[in-house]
Amino acid sequence: MLLKGLCILALAAVIPTAAFAVDQPEAVDRSVLRVCSDPGNLPFSNEKGEGFENKIAELLAAKLGVQVKYTWFPQAVGFLRNTLRVRRCDLVIGIASGAELVLSTNPYYRSTYVMVTRKVDGITADRLNDPALKPLTIGLIAGTPPASVAAQNGLMAHAKPYDLLVDTRLDSPSRRMVDDLVAGTIDVALLWGPLGGYFAAQHGDALVVTPLVHEDKSSRMDYYIAMGVRPGETRWKHDIDDLLAGSKDEIAAILHDYHVPVLDVRGNLIQ
Repeated sequence: MLLKGLCILALAAVIPTAAFAVDQPEAVDRSVLRVCSDPGNLPFSNEKGEGFENKIAELLAAKLGVQVKYTWFPQAVGFLRNTLRVRRCDLVIGIASGAELVLSTNPYYRSTYVMVTRKVDGITADRLNDPALKPLTIGLIAGTPPASVAAQNGLMAHAKPYDLLVDTRLDSPSRRMVDDLVAGTIDVALLWGPLGGYFAAQHGDALVVTPLVHEDKSSRMDYYIAMGVRPGETRWKHDIDDLLAGSKDEIAAILHDYHVPVLDVRGNLIQ
């Protein structure tokens, strides 16, 4: 499944590398950069081109000397099946590295789940087993890694769940969660980093974003993000890998502008 739409409900099973070892006939239209994308899923993408994945797509297209052409489809169940897999487009800009149904490029960033709190509350917790969190109302999305860790640490008594599977054109549970935090309906919001960082930044310095980088290693909170192409199209994958390698600094700047918490290879926070 895709990261952003499903907030890593369950990272898809990794298909063995051998499954992609043999090149298949490619259906890539190299006269344009055909991108599969969600029409209303900020901060990742929207039809106005306002998301950071839109900006990255534009960057890659410019380096290829072509225009971006989008196939729009809500990022929910059936996204890949109705876009990339039926050859309506050639590239998914953001997907969990190693996800099923696609051949992953090299990852181009690594992010983590975060805890968002109100600055005025002075909450200093940086992990979910902090006893100070127990009396607080925790906003979370059921089925995501932080929800499981919150349950293990007895934080569900005051938890407020938000929907996982929604039509992103009509609803943004992450935005609602941050709005509820500002309004005082909840005290803590647990979100995937790019979502938490982006929506928290819209409230100036009123909110604090704490990356969950200190959780027990058995509770995985961070993931590598790559791009996805069709299985077997290894030449196209290598072309995208080369573009990503040559665009490292520009991509880092885009992620910084959108307040995406980025980790290095050791899991330490870069931004």
